[in-house]
Amino acid sequence: MRTDITIHPHERVDDLHRDGHLIIQDPKRFCFGVDAVILSGFAKVKKGEKVLDLGTGTGIIPILLAAKTEGAHFTGLEIQPESAEMANRSVLLNELEERVSIREGDIKEAVQIFGGSTFDVVTSNPPYMNEGGGLVNPVAAKAIARHEILCSLEDVVAAAAKTLKPLGRFYMIHRPHRLTDIMVLLRQYKLEPKRIRFVQPYADKEPTMVLVEAARGGKPMVKVDAPLVIYKAPNEYTEEIFEIYYGKGQA
Repeated sequence: MRTDITIHPHERVDDLHRDGHLIIQDPKRFCFGVDAVILSGFAKVKKGEKVLDLGTGTGIIPILLAAKTEGAHFTGLEIQPESAEMANRSVLLNELEERVSIREGDIKEAVQIFGGSTFDVVTSNPPYMNEGGGLVNPVAAKAIARHEILCSLEDVVAAAAKTLKPLGRFYMIHRPHRLTDIMVLLRQYKLEPKRIRFVQPYADKEPTMVLVEAARGGKPMVKVDAPLVIYKAPNEYTEEIFEIYYGKGQA
C-alpha cells in the first residue's frame, strides 16, 4: 500500500474489506453504494479475461473485481475528469496499476477509444433515472451519476455491444421499472439476456434493483435466479450480502 498518494482535505479513504484495498471518495461528489458491491458479486470474470466498466465513477467495480477474480485486466471509463483522477489515485494507492487502469472519456465514444470486440466482459452501474424520473440532484457530479444527463441507457447498451467480443458477457444493475426498456435495447443491440436477478431490501418487500446478464450473440434463453435479499433485520445483512461484501460468512 503506497503512502505517497495525495488525499485532499474534502476526501475520505474507505476500507473495502477485500485484500486490504482502500478507496478514495469525495462525499460532496458521489460515493458508491450497495448496488456497485452487488454488481461486483453478480459479474462473473474468468481467469485471464479483460473487463471494461462503463461509467466507473470512483473505480469501485474494477477495484473490487480485481480483488475478487483472476481477470487479467480491468479498465474503468469515466467522463468526469475529477472522478477519473480520483479513481486513478485509488488504483495507485492500492498498487493495482498492473491490473487496473482508469480512462477519462465518453461512453458514447467507447469503441473509438478501445476498439470494437475488445473485451470479454463489460459491466455498468449506469444512471437510473431517465428524463422526468425524479428530482435532479443539485450537485452536478451526483446528478450525472444518478440521471441520464450525459448518457442514456441506450448509450450504455450500445457501447457494451460494440466493445464486447462475440459471446462476451455484459453485466448491469438497474431499476425494475426500466426492465422492459432494458430487454428491448439488449435485443436491439444483439445482446441476448441470459440471467436476471431481482434485489429486495427485505424478503417480504418488492424489488428495488435488478441485475441482468446478457451475452453478445448468445442463443435465446433466460434464467431468472432467486431474489437477492439485502437485510434479514434492520441494519443486519443476510448471509449472502455479507459474503458479497466481506468474502466470508458472519461470525
